[in-house]
Amino acid sequence: MITLKDVYKSFGQQTLLEGASLQINQGDRFVLVGPNGAGKSTLFKMLLGREEPDQGEVSIKKGAVVGYLPQENAPVSDEEILNYALSEFEDPDARLASKAKAILMGLGFKVSDFSRKMNALSGGWAMRVALAKLLLLEPDLLLLDEPTNHLDIDSLFWFQKYLKSYPGAIFLISHDRAFINAVCRAIISLQDKTLKIYHGDYEHFISERRAEKERLESAYRRQQEEIEKMQEFIDRNRARASTASRAQSMIKRLEKLERIELPPEAKTVRIRFPQPPRVGLRVLSLKNVSKSYGSVQVYRDLNFDLERGWKMAFVGHNGAGKSTLLKMLAGVIPFESGQRIIGHDIQVGYFSQHREGQLDFEKTVFQEALSSNRESSEQIVRSVLGSFLFPGDSIHKKVSVLSGGEKSRLSLVKLLLNPPNVLLMDEPTTHLDMASVDGLIEALKGFEGTLCVISHDLYFLNALADHVVHIDGGKITVYPGDYEYFKRRQAQWHEENPQAVEVPAIEKTSKPAEVDPKKLARRAAKLGEELSVLHAKLEELAALLSNPELYSDYSRVQEIGSEMEKVQELIQSKEAELSTSR
Repeated sequence: MITLKDVYKSFGQQTLLEGASLQINQGDRFVLVGPNGAGKSTLFKMLLGREEPDQGEVSIKKGAVVGYLPQENAPVSDEEILNYALSEFEDPDARLASKAKAILMGLGFKVSDFSRKMNALSGGWAMRVALAKLLLLEPDLLLLDEPTNHLDIDSLFWFQKYLKSYPGAIFLISHDRAFINAVCRAIISLQDKTLKIYHGDYEHFISERRAEKERLESAYRRQQEEIEKMQEFIDRNRARASTASRAQSMIKRLEKLERIELPPEAKTVRIRFPQPPRVGLRVLSLKNVSKSYGSVQVYRDLNFDLERGWKMAFVGHNGAGKSTLLKMLAGVIPFESGQRIIGHDIQVGYFSQHREGQLDFEKTVFQEALSSNRESSEQIVRSVLGSFLFPGDSIHKKVSVLSGGEKSRLSLVKLLLNPPNVLLMDEPTTHLDMASVDGLIEALKGFEGTLCVISHDLYFLNALADHVVHIDGGKITVYPGDYEYFKRRQAQWHEENPQAVEVPAIEKTSKPAEVDPKKLARRAAKLGEELSVLHAKLEELAALLSNPELYSDYSRVQEIGSEMEKVQELIQSKEAELSTSR
C-alpha cells in the first residue's frame, strides 16, 4: 500500500534518514520507535505527503486513504459532538450514526454528551472525538501519534479491542508498552538513520537490540585490537629497509579497513528524588468528606487514609472520581463537608495531567524551574534541567513553545527542586517517551515517601504500585498488590459469584457512614446492583456494534443502536436516583 525506498532526509546539518526503506501492506500493525529528534514525526509527515524526501521515493497505492491523529492540536469547533464525529460524511444514515455513537461510547462518552458543543470540551476529550471521527472514516492506513495519551484505562481497553478487528493497516507512535504488545505485531526502529523491522512484541525488540549492541561492541573491540597490532607493526618496520615494503603494505591495508563505529549513546533522563525526612505512619487523611459537582454527588462521608511509604494506583471507571480524590488529597479543590488532616512535617507535591495550571507559559524554562525553590542555586537548577534533557541554551526557551513531553519534564523538575513527602501524580507518563518513562519508574521506585498515581499505562502501574485503590460508586476498596493482582482478584470473585454484580471490599475498605434510613440503604444497594448489570449490558452492546462485520445487517445495527440508547437512559435515571438515596 505504501512504499519507502532508499529515502534520504536532512534538516540543516542533521541527517535524519539515510537510505531508509519500508513497506506497509494491508493489515500490517506497526509501531515506530526511536529517540527524541530521530525523525519519527518527519517520517509520518512524508507518509502523509506533507514532507518530501531529499532523495528516494515515497509511493502510495492509488486511491489509498491515509488518516492521521496528531499527538496534540485538539480540534476547535462549535458543532455538537456527534455531528462533528460524522462531519466527514455528507449525508450520514442511521447505520453510520449508530456506529458513531458506539465508538463515542467506547471512548467514554455518554448519550447525554452527544449534543454537547465541541468547544465546551477539554483538550483531552476533544482529542477523543477526533479519534472517533477518524475511526468512523476507516482510512486504509491509520497513522496514530501517541493515541492513548488522552484515554483512561476503560477506554484504552475498548480501543485496543477495536483496533484488533480494524480492517486497515495501523502505524503508530506510542510509549505505552502494554498497548504496543496488545495491538502491534512488529516494531519499526528508527535507528542509525535507517529503518529496521523487528517482528514480535516490545520485549523481543529490546532483547534483540541488546544482543545487537553487544555484538557490535564485541566486533568494535576486536577491530580496535587488530588496528593497534597493525599500527605497532608499521611503527616497528617502516624505518628498516628490509621490512619497509611489508610496512607499506600494512599501511594500505589499514587505510582500506572499513572502520566499525559505535553509535552515540542515546540521552536518557536521570531522575532522582531527594529522600524526604522520616515522618509518622499516618501521613494524610480524609475524614467524613462529601463532594459534589452540581447535583451529582461523587463522595459522601468518605474516610480515606494514606500511610507512609505506600505506592498506590487509583483505578476505576471513567468519571468514578479518581482525579477528584487525588485533588482533594492535594488540597487543590474544596469539598462540602469533612476534614483533610495532614501529618506532622508533611509536604504534598501534586502533578496534574493538565500542565496549564502548573506552569507559567510566559516564563522561560529556567525562570519557571528557579521559581519552584528560590533556595536552590542557579548552578543546581541548571544541572537538574540538564539531566531532564534541557541542555545549554534550551533553558531560555519560553514555556509556551515547549512540546507536551518537555512540559511534563519541566513539571517533574519543579517537583524535584521542591521535594515532597507525599507525591500525588495524575497521568505523569503522558507525552513522555519510553526512556523518560523508564527513568521516572526507577526514580519513583527509590522514592521513600508516599506515592499516589493515576495512569492508563499498565506497564508503569505494574512496575510501581504495591497497592491498588479501586474507586466505584463513591466506595473505595484498597488491594495490597499490583494492578495484575487486582485484576486477578476481580476475575476470581466474579468467577466464584457469577450472579453477583459488585466486587466486595475484600481487603481494606473505607465505608460511608450510615446516615440514611434502612429503607434508603436497601434501595441504594439495589440500585447499585441494577447499575452494574446495565453497565455490563451497555459494554456488551457496544462490543457488538464495534464489530465491522455487523454492518452488512442494517436492521440489526439500528436495533442495537436503539437498545444502547435505552440502556444509557436507564443508567442516567438510576444514577440520579442513587445520588439522592445515599
